[in-house]
Formats: sequence, C-alpha cells, structure tokens
Amino acid sequence: MKPHYKLDTFEGPLDLLLHLIDKAEIDIYNIPIHEITEQYMEVLAEMQELELEVTSEFLVMAATLLAIKSQMLLPKPPPVELEDDFYEDDAFDPRAELVQKLLEYRKYKAVAEELRDKELARSLIYTREPEDLTPYVREVDVNPVEGLDVGDLVIAFQRALRRANSRQTVAKIRRDEISVKERMGEVLTLLGKRGGRLLFSKLFDYEMTREEIVVTFMALLELMKTKQIACFQQRLFDDIVIERKEGGASG
Repeated sequence: MKPHYKLDTFEGPLDLLLHLIDKAEIDIYNIPIHEITEQYMEVLAEMQELELEVTSEFLVMAATLLAIKSQMLLPKPPPVELEDDFYEDDAFDPRAELVQKLLEYRKYKAVAEELRDKELARSLIYTREPEDLTPYVREVDVNPVEGLDVGDLVIAFQRALRRANSRQTVAKIRRDEISVKERMGEVLTLLGKRGGRLLFSKLFDYEMTREEIVVTFMALLELMKTKQIACFQQRLFDDIVIERKEGGASG
C-alpha cells in the first residue's frame, strides 16, 4: 500500500528532507538513501498532483538524491596500495556532503525557532510611553535669604545700633511703642512708595531709638519668613537690598 504523506509547508528541500528523516527516526549520519529518495520523490509527486508550485531547488535536490543513490549502487573500487604499506580503502561516502548540509541546516533552524519564540514572547509585552511626572515632583521651599549670610544681617543690625549710640541726644521725646506687626505694615507701605525695593539702611534714621531698631529688625525677619520680602546684596559688603515679593503670605 502506498504511504500517504500530509503535505506541510516546507521552506526548502533541506527542510523536507529533515522532516522525512525525523519522521522515520533515521540516523542522520547513516541515511538509507534508497528509502529517503523514494519518499522524497513521492512527496514531490503529491505536490504536483495538488498543483502546488514545485520550485527548481526541490528538483535540484531530487537530482542530487538520485545521483547519490546511483553512486551507492556502484561496485566499490579495489584498494590502492600506497607507500609505507598503507592501503586506502573506500572511505569516501557519497552522502557525506548531504549530511553536512543537513546538520548545518538543522542548527540554523533551531536558532531561528528560538528567535521566533523570543519574538512572540516580546510581542506580548506592552510598553507605555513615558509620562510627565513633573506635577508629582516635591516642591522645595525657596530660602528667603538665599545668597545672604546671617552674618550680613547681624552686621547691618549692629551698624544701625552703633549709629544710634553715637549720635548726641540733647532731648528725647518718646513716642508710643509700636508692635512688630505694625512695623511690618509700615515697611510694606514704604516699599510700595519706593517701587517695591528699598535699601536696608534707609529703614533706620538717626532719631530712632534702640527699641525701634530692634522692632524694625524683627519685622524684617518676620516678613522674610512669610515670604513677603527678599533680601540680597549686589556685591560683597554692599548695603542690603530689600525687595517686596508678590504672592507672599500676609502677616
């Protein structure tokens, strides 16, 4: 009974040969060329009966198998005597070149299948576009006296006190004491009149008492704390510049 083969899609004649060898569980190093040639020719015949396109490479392989089959049927040549009493027997196998091609093809086919599996696994992974995480970045509070050393404020404060102590006071008329909050309002009002910027030394005049200087200094610190003003120097040892900031917390 003629065997029936289910025709699959083969990528070439070597692929078909490997299929026939694996299906028959044949040792690839000892291919029964007669059996494999018959099976190969039967598959080609079925492909032609089903009007499937048989490319030239399949026909070339068929001719190769028939040639190998013919060489296998030829009688072995007598051994040849060589030097050193060595005799060369018929070590040449007509199937050797075909076996080498099949081994190389099997190796590359295995690699291709592994890469195909990796491609399939990677295609199942969905990668999102990177999101803008800027809204989630923690805002760092700006230092209201950044770039201005505490020692600069202390030096300016001491300078104002020295000016107050050095003046000659003939008569003193005490006015009502003001709170730090009231002095903060006065500083902001003065900044508004001066275009939002004022020199530190302009807040102190020669008629201010020590208490008024202290209150003014505390008012400045509170205004910086609530981010209503900022203090900075243009150059080292310059007079401190007081600048009003928009959007600061109210006192």
